[in-house]
Formats: sequence, C-alpha cells, structure tokens
Amino acid sequence: MPPVTVNGTPSLLEDSGAFAPTAQRPVRVRPRALPVDTHLERHHHPWAQLACCAEGLIEVVLGSDRRTSFIVPPSRAVFIPSNMPHAVTVLKAAQMRTLYLNAEALASGWSVPRVLAMSRLLHELTLALDDSVSALRDTLLTRLILDELDRADIQALGVPLPHANDGDKRLRALCEAVMRHPAERATLAEWARSVGASERTAARLFHDELGTSYQQWRQQVVLAHALPLLASGTPVGQVAARCGYASESAFSAMFKGTLGQSPRAFSRPLTKRNA
Repeated sequence: MPPVTVNGTPSLLEDSGAFAPTAQRPVRVRPRALPVDTHLERHHHPWAQLACCAEGLIEVVLGSDRRTSFIVPPSRAVFIPSNMPHAVTVLKAAQMRTLYLNAEALASGWSVPRVLAMSRLLHELTLALDDSVSALRDTLLTRLILDELDRADIQALGVPLPHANDGDKRLRALCEAVMRHPAERATLAEWARSVGASERTAARLFHDELGTSYQQWRQQVVLAHALPLLASGTPVGQVAARCGYASESAFSAMFKGTLGQSPRAFSRPLTKRNA
C-alpha cells in the first residue's frame, strides 16, 4: 500500500490487495471517498487500472523519470497499464471508483496509458458493479464494462514532460517555463530563444520527445491549469485571464471544443443516483 498523506498528515487506506482482479473476477471496483489534498505517493500494481471519479477532481502523474500529468474530472478516466508507477493527488474532494483490471481480459493494444471519455453508461456500470452481490450479475456487468471500455473515445488530456535524465535540457527548461507561466502568450520562437534554441529545433524536440506539437502541448498545460481553478470555484472569467485569454468567450470556446463541455460544467459534480 503506498504512503498516503491528507493535508500533510500521514494516513492509511485499505490495502489494494483486497480488490485484486483474478481470471474469475477480471474487473474489480475499489470505491473511496478522498478529501481534498489527499496524496498517494508513487506506487504500482501488478494489474492494470482505470482511475476515475464520480465526483471531484484528481491529478494522476504517470512514470518515474519521464512523467505525464493528467487532470481527471468526472467526464474522463486514465487507463494505467500494469506495473506502471503512478501517483494521485486529490484536487477537489473525490468519490473515486477505481477499476482494477486483469490484463488478460483486455483486448490487444491496452499496453500504454490513455485518457478515455467516461460515458454515462460506463459510470453507471461501475456503480452497479460496486453494488453487485451476485456472481452472475458480476459476470454480466464485467462483460459490459470491458465492451464499453473498448468503445470509449480516447481523449487528449495529459501534459507529458521530457525524460529527466535523457531528455533535451533545453526542451525541459522550455516546458517548465511555460508551466510556471501558463498565461504568457509568447510564441514558440520566443520561448525557444529564451532557452538557447531555434524555433525549428524546439518544434522538432516537441515532436521527437513528446510526440506532439507545441500548440497541442500548450493547450494541455492550459487545461491542466484551468481545471483545478474551476473546481475550486474560481469564476470562469478569472480562470480565462489566468490562462492568458483576453475574453471569457474565447476561453470557453477552446475549452468546450477540447472537452465537449463548458467550463462551468467542471465546477459541478455529476448528479447522484437516486437512492
């Protein structure tokens, strides 16, 4: 079980081994209510998992040297392959429903991390599996969950960083500068000059080391900066300004175009099921 802190105080959570998936039960649900500022230190499991929450907002950081940070609202989930190091921080009090997955039950291609759109059906199936008391019902729900995972849309909602040791130091300095100042609207050429590189070199490094363009990468930085602010109740206009947008409407258009929902939707939890 990984070290856990809540508001800086060491705490304990139930051992994850109690929820380990098996060939007979290839999908298990681990429900947890986690207060804001809970932090699970970097750890890994021998099984794959889908990190998601019915309410709240979490940050998942994957990897050890070369890291990727994902901000996970209720409409998204992060797939974490087996044995991949990861850490979790709760940015807004979360009702987590983590799916632990037997790798043998997954279709081919599920060996790399990805962000998925959490459909309403997948949310409800996860809740239903958590409440299930019948082996037959477990089997039926598991089949539906695995099918829905295969059908889920893959989303871009992560901020990759260069490898700490082997990555280009200029690219890492550029990325860290942009992350420190997400409202700065400097061009790639301007950022590149600040770290002693040409625009062409910087563009190549983004493509070769991070697998993305600078514009796509910066958009993920903006979203990663905006989502916790929205979750904390910061007005959309202020969030837009703190992300470098001259108008709330322009920010909202970018946000909705990327995530499919308005910024205000991420300030509200999903409607709970009727008891």
